[in-house]
Amino acid sequence: MIFSTIYFLFLYFPIVLILYYITPLKWRNIPLFIVSLVFYGWGEPVYLFVMLASITINYLLGLVVDRYKRRDDDKGARMAVAASVVINLAILFFFKYWDFIAGSLEAVGLTFMPKLGLELPIGISFYTFQTMSYTVDVYRGDGHCQRNPITFGTFVTLFPQLIAGPIIQYKDLDKQLEKRTHSAEGFASGVQVFVIGMAKKVLLANNLGMLWDVYKATPVAELTTAGAWLGILAFSLQLYFDFSGYSDMAVGMGRMLGFSFMRNFNYPYISKSVTEFWRRWHISLGNWFRDYVYIPLGGNRVSKGRHLVNLLVVWALTGIWHGASWNFLFWGLYFAVLIIAEKFFLLRWLEKLPSFVQHLYTVFVVLVSWAIFAVEDFGQMRGYLAAMFGFAGGGAMNASFGYYFRSYLPTLVLAILACVPLWNGLWQRLEEKKPVVLRVALPVLLLGGLLLCTSYLVDATYNPFLYFRF
Repeated sequence: MIFSTIYFLFLYFPIVLILYYITPLKWRNIPLFIVSLVFYGWGEPVYLFVMLASITINYLLGLVVDRYKRRDDDKGARMAVAASVVINLAILFFFKYWDFIAGSLEAVGLTFMPKLGLELPIGISFYTFQTMSYTVDVYRGDGHCQRNPITFGTFVTLFPQLIAGPIIQYKDLDKQLEKRTHSAEGFASGVQVFVIGMAKKVLLANNLGMLWDVYKATPVAELTTAGAWLGILAFSLQLYFDFSGYSDMAVGMGRMLGFSFMRNFNYPYISKSVTEFWRRWHISLGNWFRDYVYIPLGGNRVSKGRHLVNLLVVWALTGIWHGASWNFLFWGLYFAVLIIAEKFFLLRWLEKLPSFVQHLYTVFVVLVSWAIFAVEDFGQMRGYLAAMFGFAGGGAMNASFGYYFRSYLPTLVLAILACVPLWNGLWQRLEEKKPVVLRVALPVLLLGGLLLCTSYLVDATYNPFLYFRF
């Protein structure tokens, strides 16, 4: 199912571009909406009706919010917004959390909620958050009420970022839905970002994922300390290049279509604190929770006790947003504790330490967090964490670790170098000193990267997208 969606994306995007650009400017949302529905239906035909129902309900509720606001009926407008939030959360709960709650209750002897065994619709966590942002933004006056159902449907279904983000808030796309700029420079920039994103995903994330799969499948009794750290390092890099790569592809395709999507990652692994890490990692999700949960709860403009509660709520929600499993809740609360500690005392201590110590602290606690995130079974998770800290039976190191370390060392080095903004500085200096060389080299590099990624995709059978399941 996921592979068929990817197949559609890579095979038919050039046709989509041709169809889009031969359509008159004022009608271009129509082919975008149709293509986006076909794109989603290609991978999830059964759940297309869920998306259409979500579009219809939120479109109508947006009209209701706007009507009450024009009448200065704040209570009615707030009730319409509340209805939108409740309906969207109900859809998300039913498909994503019903079986999780049912299984948890069954484990303690309560069987009144039967498991339904439903597949999780691709991208439901992303597009339900986007539709919730619509009615809230209309109520706040941050975006105007959309009266054209095709235009609103385009906002919800816009295929470049439909199934794995970034999460687009309505206020950020409101004006672009009606009028956007198309230029050769923007299109060329989109191609460049798209190819870079594809290379991240195909050449780095996929290869690192195979190394992580080896260590995730290793029995705890055989897992060495060095192997456990090597495995979780591979996962941390796989996750970053998988998700940031897809986000870059979405941003690139958006630019080719005249849209400007926000940047979703900003070199998170160079951070010197957990607080900074979360300003750089999955930026669109952090912004969404800030704007629609944290600030409405009072943010930090409340008492210290209430502030702690607000942070715990936000991070618990951040955790379970990622998946219907206890490990995700535990992962969210793990970060809540670290963020709270940094806000109230730890950050002041860290700032007095050398930069490399701050960086080592951040990398260490983030790598530990990915072990919690990656392993859903608590027994296996405990075993993996024990191995990381030398408490498992596999010892410190073995021949298997040496083999995998040597085999993957070039990929690991390249991936780590790609995590830092070193290349940006080199590129800028090249633009300043040798612009002619850059104009010649860039198309060659992009074409070479595109051909290499395409050949790899054709030949490879291992091509997971980690965030498709969220």
